[in-house]
Amino acid sequence: MIWTWIGLLLALALAAAAWRRSLGSGGFYDHDVYAMRPATHRRYAIAGLAFAIYFAAALVFGQETAGIAGLALYALVAVIYATSFLRGASDLDE
Repeated sequence: MIWTWIGLLLALALAAAAWRRSLGSGGFYDHDVYAMRPATHRRYAIAGLAFAIYFAAALVFGQETAGIAGLALYALVAVIYATSFLRGASDLDE
């Protein structure tokens, strides 16, 4: 059950962070280079909430295996979101 709790907390954290990022216009790299518009951040916030609902349901119904499987899929989505705009500047000549 601990993995399901961890998934729930991380999904809520992703939803909150993505929602907060959607309120601003974004920096040069996330907005102009990676095309992470406020609508994109809102979509990730909705995905985070959907995962949080999934983890809450897994907790309510006592489905530990479903929580672990959901955490694996959630980790993939969270990594894709984090690497979408956190990369920052890089030298294009390298």
